[in-house]
Amino acid sequence: MKNHHRRRFLWAATGAAAATAAGATLTTGRVAVASPFVSIKRKILPKNTQHPRVVIVGGSWGGLTAARYLREQAPEVEVVVLERNPVFWSCPMSNQWLADVVDSDFIMHDLNRPANRYGYALVQADVFAIDREQRQVQSSRGVLDYDYLILAGGIRNAYEEWFGEDSRAAEYTRRHFPAAYISNNEHVLLKKKLRAFKGGNFVMTLPPPPHRCPPSPYERACTIAWYFKTHNIPGKVIVLDPKPRINPINGGFSDAFTELYGDVLQYVPNAEVREVDPFKQRISTTAGDFDFEDAALMPPHQAADIVWQADLIRRHPETGPAWWGNQHPTLLHAEDDDRVYLVGDCMGDVSPTFGHYPKSAHVANKMGHIAAGYIADRIKGKEPTPILPDNLCYMMIQPDPLKVVAVEFDYAFGADGHIHQTQVDIDTPFPELVAESFDWARSTWGDFL
Repeated sequence: MKNHHRRRFLWAATGAAAATAAGATLTTGRVAVASPFVSIKRKILPKNTQHPRVVIVGGSWGGLTAARYLREQAPEVEVVVLERNPVFWSCPMSNQWLADVVDSDFIMHDLNRPANRYGYALVQADVFAIDREQRQVQSSRGVLDYDYLILAGGIRNAYEEWFGEDSRAAEYTRRHFPAAYISNNEHVLLKKKLRAFKGGNFVMTLPPPPHRCPPSPYERACTIAWYFKTHNIPGKVIVLDPKPRINPINGGFSDAFTELYGDVLQYVPNAEVREVDPFKQRISTTAGDFDFEDAALMPPHQAADIVWQADLIRRHPETGPAWWGNQHPTLLHAEDDDRVYLVGDCMGDVSPTFGHYPKSAHVANKMGHIAAGYIADRIKGKEPTPILPDNLCYMMIQPDPLKVVAVEFDYAFGADGHIHQTQVDIDTPFPELVAESFDWARSTWGDFL
């Protein structure tokens, strides 16, 4: 494994040819990258100087929640959401979609509807630079001024941790063995791949913690194993987990792996990826080497590209970048810039007692609430009072008949002044959890959509 522990942009999504044709570069402090959008200097949505503006980068669980509650708690504030995707696609419940438990209309929603309902501006655009000194966001549609900025861009797939400078191998892996962890067409590719699989080894690499969840990788392993059994596919799902044991919901998933799918699923703990050869379809790990006919290769996760570009990554003196945002553990603004807030999956660790909050949709939604309240208080001249989130995740272990397990996290300040975490695994798939999981999805979507 080529463990560089440094950030490098892989511009596959925008196209290397387009970037080169632009003839311009953007310096991140670690690497200069070509940008196809950097020539767009015009300002869009000229700012009304009488009222503050909050720009939100990322229109999903955290960003859309913050937009709604900013409009409600500070109606005088102008709120602009920048989102690259034309629709909202929910990663929670996407494994149910993969198994046809729900259809696309259940997890895909219109973004214009909440913008019109709550009265904020929605701009579909790629964001490629933050100028914190000038308080400007540079996007593919133009430049936006801000008074406060919320970065809710989620994660990036850190393929360079496997491939270093080899962008060809990274792009080949992304196209042929998609991780399907970010809201884009990779979910569709994975579903088509599963339907076309004829047999053999189907390998899943799990990202090392902390990583985004949902979609839970254990839930996805159950989904694929169930599909193999249901359709009598002569193959095996090999789950390569860098952790020493299943966590969270160890009991629930351990039972599912052995009792429901023991004949088609092989769980391999302590399997840290050393090297990936996507062309020969072979993976080398600390637990052995594995050949595969097909795969869902999930690389390590890091904070979204824009958090790196804005120089908002936490750094440790001895090890360098820590991969995640450098925000205040309770007030959520950047440690060196109180006009910029980080919410959701891109956030860095918050406590020495447990590290990161779960990088879940539930936490992102709660952080959107909290950040909106903090900014509204500041605009009104009030000192924000620290608020802590909670977390709740439902995970499917069997699509038909539908069985679900769950995990709860609670947070409180300890006598030492640090945040402490309490985790409760609900390992038994009580029938009531099925209805609860759907109620949770509908009610949480209803909070911001």
